[in-house]
Amino acid sequence: MTQNHVHAIAPRMGRKKLWAENINLTLPEGAKAKMDSMLEDGEDRLELIRSAIDREIKRRERKLRLSEPAGDQDEIPWPE
Repeated sequence: MTQNHVHAIAPRMGRKKLWAENINLTLPEGAKAKMDSMLEDGEDRLELIRSAIDREIKRRERKLRLSEPAGDQDEIPWPE
């Protein structure tokens, strides 16, 4: 016979997924400590990494646009 369980807290869905992709990477020794020492108040390490990746992609897109002929400048879409 199966028992019915009554819980004081109703089950809820987990939080909404903010980021669709994951990446695992190996860093040189001391990189995490160096990143942590550069964090601003309230910033976490992932925010620092994401903003650095975003800046580098934008820098490379600008470099690519400047090196292409004027008619061939398509920007690579980047999710916001």
